[in-house]
Amino acid sequence: MGKLRLADCRPFFEAVSEKATEMGVDVCSAVVNAEGHVIALERMDNAGFILPDFAIAKAFTVCAFRAVSPRFPDGVVIQKWFQERNPQLMMNASVLTGGKIYVSGGCAPIFRGDEMLGAYGVCGPTSQQDDEISEYARNKAGWRKTPEHDTTPESVKKHINEIYSKLGLDDRKL
Repeated sequence: MGKLRLADCRPFFEAVSEKATEMGVDVCSAVVNAEGHVIALERMDNAGFILPDFAIAKAFTVCAFRAVSPRFPDGVVIQKWFQERNPQLMMNASVLTGGKIYVSGGCAPIFRGDEMLGAYGVCGPTSQQDDEISEYARNKAGWRKTPEHDTTPESVKKHINEIYSKLGLDDRKL
């Protein structure tokens, strides 16, 4: 079993800071292992004091739901999927985990090969900005958010791509 280490997180945090600074926003970012335990957390100086909790919760949520289904490549899809099917389940999951469930953009799993090593969450002014910053940083860090050998059924891919389209994210495809 592979392991995500603190040193693996440094390029991601540097890229988050670079992009957030370019955009003129302050954010907090977190990286957790596959079980949802914090590996690293970084809060920009002027980011809100509650943002670390949100960033950790975003990453935790990706691990919690990505581990059981190929349906959840990022927080945006998790949010929309539960809104359409069972919004009460998301509230119950939050209550049962002591508030650790938070669904929004700016988070995704981290894969090495076919193994999910953990997830990241970026939290700042808006979900769209969080998403833009986190995608930039993920790419710059060289992290994959999908397995190398994708075994996701075509029906699931179709459904996720429909969700992206409904949200106006036609540039995304699973």
